[in-house]
Parts: sequence; structure tokens; C-alpha cells
Amino acid sequence: MDSRRLIASSCRQKILETLSKVGETYLMDLVRRVNSTYTQVNRNLQILEKEGIIKVRSVGRLRMIRLDRENPKTDIILKALRMLRDLEATPTQRSE
Repeated sequence: MDSRRLIASSCRQKILETLSKVGETYLMDLVRRVNSTYTQVNRNLQILEKEGIIKVRSVGRLRMIRLDRENPKTDIILKALRMLRDLEATPTQRSE
């Protein structure tokens, strides 16, 4: 999938930003943190896992999710999200 399409989803953006802050968490905690539904988060996790952006491992009945920092694409996507967030936080200047 094209990197632009990967970050086009606000749910995927929230997932990536959350994982970059918390490191690793379990699926239901991630659902709560991104304020979304299990179905939507799970669908987006499948996309991110297929692209190699996240890694999922099972610990008993829990699905633990973390960013795959070894994938260079992960770092690029996180930088792009930070740039977009910074751009939105910067007030626009209008020329008179």
C-alpha cells in the first residue's frame, strides 16, 4: 500500500501515534486509547501488520501490539505524521 494511503485513515494515525508513545500495548487498551471500535482498530491493525509497520504477538489470550522499528518505512511514516501535526499546530500567516 502507498504510504500516503497508510496515513490517510485517522484511525491508523491514532494507532501509530499511540504506539509511538506507549511502546507496546494490548489490543483492547489500544481500542480504548484511540477511542474507536474493536472492529475498526482490528481492521487497521491487519493493514499495518501486512505492511510491516507493526508487530503482533500473543501472550496468553492477549494480542500485544508494537511498532516494528526495524522497518525503515515505520520511521518515515512517524516523521510524516509529526510534520503534519506540527503543520496543523502552526498558525497560518495571511498576506494582506
